[in-house]
Amino acid sequence: MTSGLGGFAPKYQQIAEALRHDIQEGRYEPGARLPAETALAERFKVSLPTIRQAVGVLRSQGIVESKHGIGTFVRQDHRLERRSRNRYGRARGDQKLLTSHLRHDIVFAGPEQAPARIAEAMGISEGAEVITRRRVLYDKETNTPEEIGASYIPVGIAGGTFLEKRDVVPKALFLCVEDLSGKRYHHARDQWIARSATPEEIVTLGLPQGGHVMHVIHTARAEDDTVLEVSESIWPADRVTIIDEYLIDQEANVPDVPSQI
Repeated sequence: MTSGLGGFAPKYQQIAEALRHDIQEGRYEPGARLPAETALAERFKVSLPTIRQAVGVLRSQGIVESKHGIGTFVRQDHRLERRSRNRYGRARGDQKLLTSHLRHDIVFAGPEQAPARIAEAMGISEGAEVITRRRVLYDKETNTPEEIGASYIPVGIAGGTFLEKRDVVPKALFLCVEDLSGKRYHHARDQWIARSATPEEIVTLGLPQGGHVMHVIHTARAEDDTVLEVSESIWPADRVTIIDEYLIDQEANVPDVPSQI
Protein backbone atom coordinates (compact mmCIF):
# COMPACT_ATOMS: atom_id res chain seq x y z
CA MET A 1 0.00 0.00 0.00
CA THR A 2 1.37 3.40 -1.00
CA SER A 3 0.25 6.69 0.49
CA GLY A 4 1.38 10.28 0.40
CA LEU A 5 0.67 10.42 4.14
CA GLY A 6 3.68 8.31 5.05
CA GLY A 7 3.89 5.32 7.35
CA PHE A 8 3.10 7.24 10.53
CA ALA A 9 -0.52 8.01 9.63
CA PRO A 10 -3.22 5.67 10.97
CA LYS A 11 -3.80 2.74 8.65
CA TYR A 12 -7.37 3.75 7.83
CA GLN A 13 -6.16 7.16 6.66
CA GLN A 14 -3.52 5.52 4.47
CA ILE A 15 -6.20 3.30 2.94
CA ALA A 16 -8.48 6.29 2.36
CA GLU A 17 -5.60 8.08 0.62
CA ALA A 18 -4.90 5.04 -1.56
CA LEU A 19 -8.56 4.76 -2.58
CA ARG A 20 -8.71 8.51 -3.25
CA HIS A 21 -5.68 8.13 -5.53
CA ASP A 22 -7.38 5.23 -7.35
CA ILE A 23 -10.43 7.44 -7.96
CA GLN A 24 -8.36 10.38 -9.16
CA GLU A 25 -6.46 8.11 -11.54
CA GLY A 26 -9.67 6.70 -13.00
CA ARG A 27 -9.48 3.20 -11.56
CA TYR A 28 -12.95 3.85 -10.16
CA GLU A 29 -14.87 6.30 -12.36
CA PRO A 30 -17.76 8.55 -11.26
CA GLY A 31 -20.79 6.40 -10.58
CA ALA A 32 -18.71 3.22 -10.23
CA ARG A 33 -19.23 0.94 -7.27
CA LEU A 34 -16.29 0.35 -4.96
CA PRO A 35 -15.33 -3.27 -4.24
CA ALA A 36 -17.07 -4.93 -1.32
CA GLU A 37 -15.64 -4.30 2.15
CA THR A 38 -14.40 -7.90 2.33
CA ALA A 39 -12.51 -7.48 -0.95
CA LEU A 40 -10.94 -4.23 0.25
CA ALA A 41 -10.01 -5.83 3.57
CA GLU A 42 -8.26 -8.63 1.68
CA ARG A 43 -6.49 -6.15 -0.63
CA PHE A 44 -5.13 -4.00 2.21
CA LYS A 45 -4.68 -6.87 4.71
CA VAL A 46 -6.72 -5.16 7.43
CA SER A 47 -9.91 -5.76 9.37
CA LEU A 48 -13.40 -4.75 8.26
CA PRO A 49 -13.70 -1.98 10.91
CA THR A 50 -10.53 -0.39 9.49
CA ILE A 51 -12.00 -0.48 5.97
CA ARG A 52 -15.21 1.08 7.25
CA GLN A 53 -13.21 3.88 8.87
CA ALA A 54 -11.36 4.52 5.59
CA VAL A 55 -14.57 4.59 3.55
CA GLY A 56 -16.08 6.86 6.19
CA VAL A 57 -13.28 9.37 5.56
CA LEU A 58 -14.05 9.40 1.83
CA ARG A 59 -17.76 9.72 2.55
CA SER A 60 -17.21 12.71 4.87
CA GLN A 61 -15.19 14.38 2.12
CA GLY A 62 -17.99 13.89 -0.40
CA ILE A 63 -15.89 11.60 -2.60
CA VAL A 64 -18.13 8.54 -2.26
CA GLU A 65 -21.70 7.91 -1.21
CA SER A 66 -23.24 4.81 0.30
CA LYS A 67 -26.59 3.44 -0.79
CA HIS A 68 -28.20 1.25 1.83
CA GLY A 69 -28.27 -2.38 0.84
CA ILE A 70 -26.51 -1.71 -2.48
CA GLY A 71 -22.96 -0.53 -1.85
CA THR A 72 -20.61 2.45 -1.94
CA PHE A 73 -20.25 4.47 -5.14
CA VAL A 74 -17.95 7.19 -6.43
CA ARG A 75 -19.96 10.38 -6.49
CA GLN A 76 -20.81 11.96 -9.81
CA ASP A 77 -19.35 15.47 -10.17
CA HIS A 78 -22.32 17.56 -11.29
CA ARG A 79 -21.01 21.07 -10.73
CA LEU A 80 -23.24 24.01 -11.53
CA GLU A 81 -21.60 27.14 -12.89
CA ARG A 82 -22.48 30.27 -10.95
CA ARG A 83 -21.85 33.64 -12.62
CA SER A 84 -22.83 36.37 -10.19
CA ARG A 85 -21.52 39.33 -12.18
CA ASN A 86 -23.91 40.58 -14.87
CA ARG A 87 -26.73 38.50 -13.36
CA TYR A 88 -29.15 41.39 -13.66
CA GLY A 89 -28.47 42.02 -17.34
CA ARG A 90 -28.99 38.34 -18.10
CA ALA A 91 -32.25 38.32 -16.13
CA ARG A 92 -33.56 41.40 -17.93
CA GLY A 93 -32.76 39.74 -21.24
CA ASP A 94 -34.07 36.22 -20.68
CA GLN A 95 -36.07 35.06 -17.66
CA LYS A 96 -36.40 31.45 -18.85
CA LEU A 97 -32.64 31.10 -19.26
CA LEU A 98 -32.09 31.52 -15.52
CA THR A 99 -34.76 29.19 -14.18
CA SER A 100 -35.39 26.53 -16.82
CA HIS A 101 -33.51 23.75 -14.98
CA LEU A 102 -34.48 24.68 -11.40
CA ARG A 103 -37.65 24.33 -9.37
CA HIS A 104 -38.27 26.92 -6.67
CA ASP A 105 -39.85 25.84 -3.39
CA ILE A 106 -40.74 28.92 -1.34
CA VAL A 107 -40.66 27.66 2.24
CA PHE A 108 -41.40 30.96 3.98
CA ALA A 109 -42.55 34.45 3.06
CA GLY A 110 -43.40 37.25 5.44
CA PRO A 111 -42.06 39.56 8.14
CA GLU A 112 -39.38 38.41 10.55
CA GLN A 113 -36.51 39.82 12.57
CA ALA A 114 -33.30 40.36 10.64
CA PRO A 115 -30.40 38.08 11.66
CA ALA A 116 -27.21 39.87 12.71
CA ARG A 117 -25.38 39.23 9.41
CA ILE A 118 -28.31 40.60 7.39
CA ALA A 119 -28.88 43.58 9.67
CA GLU A 120 -25.21 44.51 9.29
CA ALA A 121 -25.44 44.32 5.50
CA MET A 122 -28.63 46.40 5.46
CA GLY A 123 -27.36 48.96 7.96
CA ILE A 124 -30.24 48.38 10.40
CA SER A 125 -30.47 47.25 14.01
CA GLU A 126 -30.26 43.53 14.71
CA GLY A 127 -33.79 42.22 15.16
CA ALA A 128 -35.40 44.98 13.10
CA GLU A 129 -38.27 43.73 10.95
CA VAL A 130 -37.70 42.85 7.30
CA ILE A 131 -39.72 40.96 4.70
CA THR A 132 -38.08 37.60 4.11
CA ARG A 133 -38.53 35.09 1.31
CA ARG A 134 -36.81 31.74 1.94
CA ARG A 135 -36.44 29.15 -0.79
CA VAL A 136 -34.89 25.82 -1.69
CA LEU A 137 -33.98 25.25 -5.34
CA TYR A 138 -34.10 21.75 -6.84
CA ASP A 139 -32.82 20.32 -10.09
CA LYS A 140 -35.98 19.57 -12.08
CA GLU A 141 -34.63 16.36 -13.60
CA THR A 142 -33.05 14.75 -10.54
CA ASN A 143 -35.04 16.53 -7.81
CA THR A 144 -31.69 17.11 -6.09
CA PRO A 145 -31.58 20.15 -3.78
CA GLU A 146 -29.02 22.56 -5.27
CA GLU A 147 -29.36 25.74 -3.24
CA ILE A 148 -30.73 27.19 -0.02
CA GLY A 149 -31.54 30.86 -0.43
CA ALA A 150 -33.27 33.81 1.15
CA SER A 151 -34.01 37.40 0.21
CA TYR A 152 -34.46 40.16 2.76
CA ILE A 153 -36.30 43.30 1.63
CA PRO A 154 -37.00 46.47 3.63
CA VAL A 155 -40.51 46.61 5.08
CA GLY A 156 -40.95 50.03 3.48
CA ILE A 157 -40.70 48.38 0.07
CA ALA A 158 -42.28 44.94 0.46
CA GLY A 159 -44.48 45.22 3.55
CA GLY A 160 -48.13 44.43 2.82
CA THR A 161 -47.39 43.38 -0.76
CA PHE A 162 -47.55 40.09 -2.68
CA LEU A 163 -43.95 39.43 -1.65
CA GLU A 164 -45.30 38.36 1.76
CA LYS A 165 -47.02 35.42 0.08
CA ARG A 166 -45.34 32.09 -0.65
CA ASP A 167 -46.30 32.18 -4.33
CA VAL A 168 -43.46 32.13 -6.85
CA VAL A 169 -43.25 35.64 -8.28
CA PRO A 170 -44.04 36.09 -11.99
CA LYS A 171 -40.60 37.51 -12.83
CA ALA A 172 -37.18 37.88 -11.25
CA LEU A 173 -37.50 39.11 -7.67
CA PHE A 174 -35.32 42.15 -8.27
CA LEU A 175 -37.67 43.31 -11.04
CA CYS A 176 -40.56 43.09 -8.57
CA VAL A 177 -38.56 45.10 -6.03
CA GLU A 178 -37.80 47.71 -8.68
CA ASP A 179 -41.51 48.02 -9.49
CA LEU A 180 -42.45 48.36 -5.82
CA SER A 181 -39.68 50.78 -4.86
CA GLY A 182 -39.62 52.88 -8.00
CA LYS A 183 -35.84 52.57 -7.94
CA ARG A 184 -33.44 50.60 -10.10
CA TYR A 185 -30.72 48.26 -8.89
CA HIS A 186 -27.45 50.13 -9.45
CA HIS A 187 -24.53 48.55 -7.58
CA ALA A 188 -23.95 45.51 -5.40
CA ARG A 189 -21.49 43.84 -3.06
CA ASP A 190 -20.90 40.10 -2.68
CA GLN A 191 -19.38 38.59 0.44
CA TRP A 192 -18.18 35.01 -0.10
CA ILE A 193 -17.81 32.65 2.84
CA ALA A 194 -16.48 29.08 2.71
CA ARG A 195 -17.53 27.23 5.84
CA SER A 196 -18.69 23.96 7.35
CA ALA A 197 -22.33 23.14 6.76
CA THR A 198 -24.77 23.44 9.65
CA PRO A 199 -26.77 20.34 10.68
CA GLU A 200 -29.86 21.81 8.97
CA GLU A 201 -27.93 22.43 5.74
CA ILE A 202 -26.54 18.89 5.81
CA VAL A 203 -30.08 17.50 5.93
CA THR A 204 -31.60 19.89 3.37
CA LEU A 205 -28.79 19.62 0.81
CA GLY A 206 -28.07 15.93 1.38
CA LEU A 207 -24.46 16.56 2.40
CA PRO A 208 -22.15 14.10 4.13
CA GLN A 209 -21.29 14.73 7.76
CA GLY A 210 -18.48 17.28 7.86
CA GLY A 211 -19.54 18.68 4.46
CA HIS A 212 -18.82 22.25 3.41
CA VAL A 213 -20.80 24.98 1.68
CA MET A 214 -20.20 28.20 -0.20
CA HIS A 215 -22.26 31.01 1.33
CA VAL A 216 -22.65 34.34 -0.45
CA ILE A 217 -24.31 37.43 1.00
CA HIS A 218 -25.36 39.79 -1.79
CA THR A 219 -26.26 43.40 -1.00
CA ALA A 220 -27.94 45.35 -3.81
CA ARG A 221 -28.36 49.13 -3.68
CA ALA A 222 -30.02 51.84 -5.73
CA GLU A 223 -28.09 54.74 -7.23
CA ASP A 224 -28.79 56.80 -4.09
CA ASP A 225 -27.23 53.99 -2.00
CA THR A 226 -30.57 52.80 -0.61
CA VAL A 227 -30.49 49.07 0.16
CA LEU A 228 -33.12 47.43 -2.00
CA GLU A 229 -32.40 43.81 -1.14
CA VAL A 230 -29.97 41.58 0.71
CA SER A 231 -29.95 37.99 -0.46
CA GLU A 232 -27.98 34.95 0.57
CA SER A 233 -27.32 31.74 -1.29
CA ILE A 234 -25.85 28.55 0.14
CA TRP A 235 -24.47 25.91 -2.22
CA PRO A 236 -22.76 22.54 -1.62
CA ALA A 237 -19.07 23.36 -2.04
CA ASP A 238 -18.40 20.24 -4.07
CA ARG A 239 -21.20 20.95 -6.57
CA VAL A 240 -20.47 24.53 -7.59
CA THR A 241 -17.95 26.36 -9.74
CA ILE A 242 -17.74 30.13 -9.32
CA ILE A 243 -16.94 32.07 -12.48
CA ASP A 244 -16.26 35.81 -12.50
CA GLU A 245 -15.47 37.66 -15.71
CA TYR A 246 -14.65 41.37 -15.71
CA LEU A 247 -12.79 44.13 -17.48
CA ILE A 248 -9.23 44.84 -16.35
CA ASP A 249 -8.43 48.40 -15.29
CA GLN A 250 -6.05 50.08 -17.70
CA GLU A 251 -5.15 52.92 -15.33
CA ALA A 252 -3.64 52.93 -11.86
CA ASN A 253 -6.34 52.65 -9.22
CA VAL A 254 -5.10 53.23 -5.67
CA PRO A 255 -7.67 52.20 -3.03
CA ASP A 256 -8.62 54.67 -0.32
CA VAL A 257 -7.98 52.08 2.39
CA PRO A 258 -5.51 49.18 2.61
CA SER A 259 -6.91 46.04 1.01
CA GLN A 260 -7.56 43.11 3.32
CA ILE A 261 -7.32 39.50 2.32
